[in-house]
Amino acid sequence: MNKSLILIAAAFFGFTSLALAQSENNDDEIVITDAHGKQEVIDLPEALTNDYDSLLNNYNSKTYLHVNFDCNMPDVNPVYSAEVYKERLSRMPTIIEMPYNDVVQKFIDRYSGRLRRSVSVMLGAQNFYMPIFEEALESYGLPLELKYLPVIESALNPNAVSRVGATGLWQFMITTGKKYGLEVNSLVDERRDPVRASYAAAHYLRDLYKIFGDWNLVIAAYNCGPEAINRAIHRSNGEKDYWRIYPYLPKETRGYVPAFIAANYIMNYYCEHNICPMRADLPVKTDTVVVNRDVHFEQVAKVLGMDVDQVKQLNPQYRRNVVNGRTKPSALRLPVAMVGNFIDNEDSIYAYRPDELLTKRLEVAVNTETPTVSYRSKGRGRHSKSRTRRGSNGRRRSVTIRQGDTLSEIARRSGTTVSKLKRLNNISGTNIRAGKKLRVK
Repeated sequence: MNKSLILIAAAFFGFTSLALAQSENNDDEIVITDAHGKQEVIDLPEALTNDYDSLLNNYNSKTYLHVNFDCNMPDVNPVYSAEVYKERLSRMPTIIEMPYNDVVQKFIDRYSGRLRRSVSVMLGAQNFYMPIFEEALESYGLPLELKYLPVIESALNPNAVSRVGATGLWQFMITTGKKYGLEVNSLVDERRDPVRASYAAAHYLRDLYKIFGDWNLVIAAYNCGPEAINRAIHRSNGEKDYWRIYPYLPKETRGYVPAFIAANYIMNYYCEHNICPMRADLPVKTDTVVVNRDVHFEQVAKVLGMDVDQVKQLNPQYRRNVVNGRTKPSALRLPVAMVGNFIDNEDSIYAYRPDELLTKRLEVAVNTETPTVSYRSKGRGRHSKSRTRRGSNGRRRSVTIRQGDTLSEIARRSGTTVSKLKRLNNISGTNIRAGKKLRVK
């Protein structure tokens, strides 16, 4: 995050210059120094390197989270002795062992210091997601403290995508997601579905426990895969204690279990570190309707008078804003009050601008006319510069996208078509962002 954005964010949350100084530390690693002065560099889980702006830009956060002005805690992160941290960790009602050491302390310091604003957002956002996580974990008979794994996986951002392509709250890779029943194709990515992904994650965690029989090893394996854990066990002469195989683990995995312990700590003891949770207004109740035809989010939103971003947030598994009901009967999630409206207006929804929003043609005619001029004629060869044409004035033209604009509205104002706009701007879907430039010529 650049310094100007940090200053804006600090003013918004009432943070002091100390928070700004902390944000300029190395974002991707922490350094541990042992009693002999030897330093060890630990790579951070990716969610611990992200700024909190992306969390605030999530639809649920923008719509339902607000700064809690009733919370008047000073922006001071108290310093406690090691004994205090040990005692607090021991009091947490967990099955999973959560011991204290210098590595755990570094991660607690990270959450309570540099990431305290992100913790504030996550404390508010947990109202949306923790009930889902707890139900999934409970259904597989797993320790409920595992609900904090997505804190270190995605910082509770349902749209998170890692550098290597892991996606969603639980950060599934495609192969593992498909193995546990999540559909992933060009139109659908159920790794983004909080409910389906949570049950898939619980299933995966149960299977890992069947392999290792130790929750710290299970958590480590969730990060780097069971094969890497088995290699570390082998290299450590059969040791099966996470803290004993620690030197043989990948760098990020060495920090993963300490980060999990720290996440459990900070989500329980945030008050002791003067962190104010954001105030959460719970979203309206939802239900699903099953569609048997393709339908675009914009068709639903315009006819029902909804915000298209709300439709998108309720149905994050659909990658291109299209529910592919034509492939198979598919669920569309809506606010409960809108389900009846959808059923009553279903024909109108499907009839709303399908040629512009659903561009896959069912049938095309082939041009069988005999060409009157050969495309190989003089001056029209493969390398001829005359093949590139511009408008009558020879200039490109762009417009600035206004709030609430759609591609079809911009096309109509600019005397062009949606398909041309998509081609000019290399757009595959229909998402556009206010304030950005869009080529129209």
